[in-house]
Amino acid sequence: MPQNNKLPKITALAITLNEESNVKRYIESLSFVDEIIFIDSQSTDKTTAIAEEMGAKVLLRKFDDYSSQRNYAISQAKNDWIIFFDLDEIISEEIQIEIQEKVSNPGENVAFYVKRNFFLFNKHLKHGGFQHDKAIRLFNKNFCIYNGNLVHEEIKTEGTIGILAHSVDHLSYKNFDHYCRKLNFYCKLQASKLYEKKTKPNLYHFIIKPTYRFLWQYFYRLGILDGKEGFLSAKVNSFFVFKRYLELWLLNNNIK
Repeated sequence: MPQNNKLPKITALAITLNEESNVKRYIESLSFVDEIIFIDSQSTDKTTAIAEEMGAKVLLRKFDDYSSQRNYAISQAKNDWIIFFDLDEIISEEIQIEIQEKVSNPGENVAFYVKRNFFLFNKHLKHGGFQHDKAIRLFNKNFCIYNGNLVHEEIKTEGTIGILAHSVDHLSYKNFDHYCRKLNFYCKLQASKLYEKKTKPNLYHFIIKPTYRFLWQYFYRLGILDGKEGFLSAKVNSFFVFKRYLELWLLNNNIK
């Protein structure tokens, strides 16, 4: 990819559902982009009103899965360079500057990972696997597409991937109820995909996999060093592994 000193135009994309508390901060952090598009899944709060008032383009689309929602958003962008942060990720001034530098001189890279500092109830979890968390948040749409996963979707690229030096703070969960609602939503999507693959849950899925998840996160990945929040995260994630297969069992037995 040729290098240049002129800043290419950038489109910022976001998929939203009831994000009114984050919209203003998110849009204010994007003063350097040329286009902001929200793909909204029929929010019932003031998300869309605030976004439109601040100059963002809002398109309504019924949610089916994360990959489809994100790929639809990409199809609406008029610029090649895309930034696709979640609204609960804090785009610092350092990240803003680095993004502009990278799109001006990307080298051979068609996409860039951004490291994420995971916060649970205002505590930065530095262990449990979260210390390695990163996601592609900057990419050229001509070489990238989301991989089709219903949840935990990832970018597939035709080219090399760089990584930004600075990290974003990921304030994913507001409180315990929000944490559980979000994980419950994820496990239902995962169960749906397993159902499509005709997976039949058994004792291995109900006992071994949840137990392994807890031991892996809390001991092997040192979540124990994050105190009570580290324990809570490992315990809840373990439970929702179990619940994923419970949801699958219900689907297989036509129980609603």
